[in-house]
Amino acid sequence: MRIISGKYKGKRLFAPKKLPVRPTTDMAKEGLFNILNNQVTFSDISVIDLFAGTGNISYEFASRGTADIIAVDSHHLCLRYIKSIAEELDISLEIIKSDVYTFLEKSNRKADIIFADPPYDFKTEQFSRIAQLVFEKKLLNKDGILIIEHSKYMSLEDTPHYTHSRKYGGSVFSFFQ
Repeated sequence: MRIISGKYKGKRLFAPKKLPVRPTTDMAKEGLFNILNNQVTFSDISVIDLFAGTGNISYEFASRGTADIIAVDSHHLCLRYIKSIAEELDISLEIIKSDVYTFLEKSNRKADIIFADPPYDFKTEQFSRIAQLVFEKKLLNKDGILIIEHSKYMSLEDTPHYTHSRKYGGSVFSFFQ
């Protein structure tokens, strides 16, 4: 995996094989950030990265100038890796060890973008629950965006607040507002 653009453009990152992750592909990530580039000023937004895994998405936001980033994951080895890369790149991330659903239920932190990349083998209800909690708890700032990454074999079109999706290979980004 590599950082696509910004301060750390081209930086290659190698996650340990023992991490239970499936990082967003560079092609999909580039597509997502091309969309966001036309909608936000990265230095002016706050981001919550749910199911952060390797921190791939958090680093991309940081590289583009986002300073207010929270990375949430429950796996201690993932969090250790995120912390080591953040230190190596001198990126300030707030790293939270928590089950994502517990975090969403208890959090009062708002963000302009909430990105969620749960395991692709989750059931549709588990994906929809993320959107339900984000909107129930009003965790998005005005005009904020929730983005959920999922397999091309799943559709979240019937989930409340869904606006549209973009497909990149086997990955789909569903947008909610």
